[in-house]
Amino acid sequence: MSASNAHIIVIGNEKGGSGKSTTSMHLAVALMLQGMRVATIDVDGRQGTLSRYIANREIFNKKMGRDYPIPEHYRINGHAADGITDAELAEETERLRLVIEGTAFSHDIVVIDTPGAANKLSFLAHTYADTLITPMNDSFIDLDGLAHMDGHGLNIKGPSHYSEAIWEAKKQKAARDSGTIDWIVMRNRLSNLDAHNKREVEQAMRELSKRLGFRVLPGFSERVIFRELFLVGLTILDLKEAAGGAALSRSHMAARDEVFTIVDGLKLPQKAIAS
Repeated sequence: MSASNAHIIVIGNEKGGSGKSTTSMHLAVALMLQGMRVATIDVDGRQGTLSRYIANREIFNKKMGRDYPIPEHYRINGHAADGITDAELAEETERLRLVIEGTAFSHDIVVIDTPGAANKLSFLAHTYADTLITPMNDSFIDLDGLAHMDGHGLNIKGPSHYSEAIWEAKKQKAARDSGTIDWIVMRNRLSNLDAHNKREVEQAMRELSKRLGFRVLPGFSERVIFRELFLVGLTILDLKEAAGGAALSRSHMAARDEVFTIVDGLKLPQKAIAS
């Protein structure tokens, strides 16, 4: 069955702490504010950070009598490391497939947050991606999640397991619905300083993008506000209304601009925007 009615955005890599759930929530809210019908799916059954983020938003709405938009949300609980049986994993895998295909026929956008570890559920989600966003902290440690590099000459020794999995996901998607995956690597926690390490990472990213077939977008700078907003379920896009219309600080305005830059950089098809 094709899931091409909606544009499916998967947020994934095999490293925790890179900002996947923050990215998922901000994209979902930004796209809802543009009038799109958005569903979210949390495939990280162990951490469930996106599910907690949305639950915090629901609690805030109820306590404060507000109506900040909330996507239609699903949580997939299966995880091979949680001690579930093979039969239970197969059941959750089929449930994920049905949820993805079901939401794709009733929404304009489906945003899927995946765990920072490889498993069958995460891989299945990747095979449905129209757009795959891989948030990455701006360091060679995170870069190793894309490819293994020679520490002396910064030469690329070979793709990582995750990059190889994306290649396989692309093949499965093409076989299922003749679709392609637009792979975006998003550089998070960028420093404002033009450090030597930052320039080297940028150079390595340019080389990797040619070899592995992704494009690069700037992501979120390191800001405490993102962690604080999670606790009440809000995003930087909600902040002005939450503050009663008061002017935002320059830092908060810059953070809003980062979200809009990411959304524009997705280059969503017109059918998704106009639905």
